[in-house]
Amino acid sequence: MAAKIISLPILTLFSFILPLANSIDFHYPTVFNFGDSNSDTGGLAAGLGFRLAPPNGQIYFKTSSGRFCDGRLIIDFLMDAMDLPFLNAYLDSIGVPSFRKGCNFATAGSTILPATATSVSPFSFGIQVAQFLRFKARVIELIAKSKKFEKYLPKEEYFDEALYMFDIGQNDLAGAFYSKSLDQILASIPTILVEFENGIKKLYDQGARNFWIHNTGPFGCLPQNVARFGTDPSKLDELGCLSAQNQAAKLFNIQLHALCIKLQAQYVDANVTFVDIFNIKFNLIANYSRYGFEQPIMACCGYGGPPLNYDSRISCGQTKILNGTSATAKGCSDSTEYVNWDGIHYTEAANQYVSSQILTGKYSDPPFAEKMPFLLKLKF
Repeated sequence: MAAKIISLPILTLFSFILPLANSIDFHYPTVFNFGDSNSDTGGLAAGLGFRLAPPNGQIYFKTSSGRFCDGRLIIDFLMDAMDLPFLNAYLDSIGVPSFRKGCNFATAGSTILPATATSVSPFSFGIQVAQFLRFKARVIELIAKSKKFEKYLPKEEYFDEALYMFDIGQNDLAGAFYSKSLDQILASIPTILVEFENGIKKLYDQGARNFWIHNTGPFGCLPQNVARFGTDPSKLDELGCLSAQNQAAKLFNIQLHALCIKLQAQYVDANVTFVDIFNIKFNLIANYSRYGFEQPIMACCGYGGPPLNYDSRISCGQTKILNGTSATAKGCSDSTEYVNWDGIHYTEAANQYVSSQILTGKYSDPPFAEKMPFLLKLKF
């Protein structure tokens, strides 16, 4: 029988204490990541065989890196903080990628629920977990055959010692608004989280013990959604974000937090860390000028100009004929002034800010502020 997910009223951050949990220590030999475009380091581009056009990747990599960003993602900064290399995508086989320090199964457009014929990505959470299981079995098989593979693959014991990271669920909610009412979407959240719980259980049964789980961000503030659903000003809050979308995100996050508490109580030998990405990102958008940004919502790379600079017909870096005229979705002159990169994803500058807040330990349950000497190693 599927476990029942508890639905709770709106609560302030850290109203729960996980008495059985140990604080995260950030000393991990390997990281395995599962998610969507918020942490995709090239999976979808490799899996579906396309190249993200410039100016994607312009800031840090100086070329397209398969990331939907002008530079680094949150996960890149977190890997840097742990003194580990950036994660290679599981689906990217070019360039003799090393997976010794981890592997990234995240792909843009992925959902927790199984993909459908209309899904952007066929690699839903269940598929990503299945890919991991095959990856682990294949690694153990290869290392048993020859020591020469140890240069590129994690040791068998690393799978038990690794950090397992998750940032997924935004697409389940955001995509549902195109065909469902708010009430229907809210009612679907327990089903989504049962699927997530099933994946966590499979990983736990395979020896995973360290879980790092991001909640979902305020996707009601993304230009893509504001452009599609925000033509009626009454649907927007004082920041110009969609109230219904952010309400769905908040309820999802409350129930995800409750699930993390349940998992910690159930798996007493595990460490389950819940990270409140929503409040970090919402605070950035609400107080953008305080953190050196000039545009909290408008996309840097897009088409159409203010107030959103977003047109669903043309993606960042593309050139198309629109209404009989050639149009290009160009990047802005200084992406460090923008929170949003392409209407859907954040800029490297915004990702850097979010990462710096995650690394304070204040937005996690349990918090880990006392474990922060490694912050001195940060390169950004």
